Amino acid sequence: MKQANPDETCSIEIMQYALNIILNTLLTFIASMIIGWSLHNTINTLLFYTAFSLLRVASGGKHLKTAAACNLVTILCCSFIPYLLHLHGILFWAANVLSFIIMLIYAPNPDKNAQIPLKCYPALKLFSIALVGSNFFISSSVLGLAYLLQSLTVITWKRRGSL
Repeated sequence: MKQANPDETCSIEIMQYALNIILNTLLTFIASMIIGWSLHNTINTLLFYTAFSLLRVASGGKHLKTAAACNLVTILCCSFIPYLLHLHGILFWAANVLSFIIMLIYAPNPDKNAQIPLKCYPALKLFSIALVGSNFFISSSVLGLAYLLQSLTVITWKRRGSL
C-alpha cells in the first residue's frame, strides 16, 4: 500500500498498528463465536461481545500487558460469562447500579494512544451512562454482565503516596 501511494498513505508503523487492531478484533470475534456456537449460546455470546465492545469504545479502560493476553481474556469472557453466569433479582439490580455509578465517576478513561480530544469526553460519558442505563429498561442479564465487566476496567486504580 505504501509503495502504491507513498505520498497519501500513513507511515508503515501506523498501518501495521491499525492492521493489528483489525486482526486482533477478528480473532477474538471469530473465536468467541465458534465457542458460543459450540456451547449453543451463539446469541448471548454475540450480545455480550457487542455490548462489551460498544461500551469499551465509548468508555475506554485498562489494557492488559500483551495483545495475546487481551485476546485470550476477551475470548474467554465473551464465550463463557454469558454461558455460565446469570443475574437475577437483587444481583441484577446491584450489577446495573454499580456499572452505572462507575460510568458516572470514571468514564471515559481512554487509552493514552487514543488521542481523543477533551471536548469529546462529555459526549463519551453521556453515551456510556445511557448505554448502561438502558439496561434498567431492557433487563438483560447478558448486558448487565457485559457492562459490569467493562465498567470494572474503567476504574482508575492509582496508589496513593505514603503519608
